[in-house]
This record gives sequence, structure tokens and C-alpha cells, in this order.
Amino acid sequence: MEKILVVDDEKHIRDLIEFNLDKAGFEVLTAVDGKEALKVLNKNIDLIVLDLMLPEIDGLEVCRKMRADKELKNIPIIMLTAKGEEVDKILGLEMGADDYMTKPFSPRELTARIKAIFRRLSQMKAPDEFEEEILEEGNIKIDTARHEVVVSGKEISLTPKEFELLRYLIINKGRVLSRDLLLEKIWGYEYAGDTRTVDVHVRRLRQKIKKDYIETVRGVGYKFVKLE
Repeated sequence: MEKILVVDDEKHIRDLIEFNLDKAGFEVLTAVDGKEALKVLNKNIDLIVLDLMLPEIDGLEVCRKMRADKELKNIPIIMLTAKGEEVDKILGLEMGADDYMTKPFSPRELTARIKAIFRRLSQMKAPDEFEEEILEEGNIKIDTARHEVVVSGKEISLTPKEFELLRYLIINKGRVLSRDLLLEKIWGYEYAGDTRTVDVHVRRLRQKIKKDYIETVRGVGYKFVKLE
């Protein structure tokens, strides 16, 4: 049974999420602020639903600390943001959140997104998921079994979604991939037409691999440039 941590300072939201996730068969732990969340995260958490606006330590700082921690960096994060706070959504993704939902949100949709993340993680662990364990392109080497990426001989830290996105771009190198297709393949569900998540993750990948391997195809999406 997957264990999910729900972090929100509003009790009615914590209770709502806990009720629906418990009904869906997940084990749920809760925390009221960022400080408590960081303590609970040591209890083998599989995913965190994290409110942005928290007392003590806010959601962005929790996200940043998790992505900088070797033991916590691969835990998927779904960020909850206030309606209309566009800057907060982008900041959350840039700090390493895998996904975000805007309040008020549908508990059913949140549950569906969580299931999609676990489904993708399960596929990643399946032995037949990849045709080969090692992918190499230029100075980039991906070990799909170990979930490691090495660029120019140096291991780099990627979030789970960044890892999946880079892998998918490389195995489809030279092919133009639409944002909608990437959302379907990497996030595993219909994303209500919001493609900014892909853009932010691509931008973060570009910063980490340090080369212009990922080309923007205006009005369509992206492609990984074939290297000679």
C-alpha cells in the first residue's frame, strides 16, 4: 500500500484529501506545516501532496529541501496553489514539484493524478519497460535501472518527471513531440490543456544538461536533436 503525506494548514482540506485517498486504498499521513512535514518525510513516504502557503516553512522551501536531499529527492510532489496565483505555480514547478493543482480542486481529479504517478512509477520499475538499461546520446548517459543520469562524466540530480521526460525525448530523438503527447506519456493523464508544466520541466532539463539538445518547435512542442 502506497503511503501519501498530505500537508496543509487547513483542517477541512486535510480531512477532505485524507478521506478520498483512504477510500482509494492509500495509507495517508498528515502534517499541518512545513516543519512537521520534513519530520514525517522520514517515514518511507511514497508521495507528498503539499500546500504552497504553509506556516513555519512554506511549501516552496519544503520542495527545495526535498530535491536537495539524497534520500528524499525522488519522492513525487503534487503542489496545491491558490486560484489564479500563476507565479506560484511556475515557482513550484521550478523548485521541483512534479505537478500542481489549483484550489478549489476536485478530490476525484487529485486521486486520478496520484494513481497516474504511481502507475508510471510502477512501469518504470518493470524489467521490460525499457529495451536497454543504458541509454547514451552525446555526453549524456542514462542508467534506467539505477535511475541515474550522467552528463560529461558527472552525475546530475533529476526529479522523477525530469528523468522520465529526458528518457522519452532521447529514445524519440529527432522526432517532434507535441506538448499534449508529452503530458500523456510522462504525466499519464489528460491535463486539461495546461502545457506549461512541460515547458517548465524542459527549461529545468536544459539548465541541468548544459547543452542545447532539446529544440523548441514553435507552436508544437519539442524534439531532442540528433547528435552526429
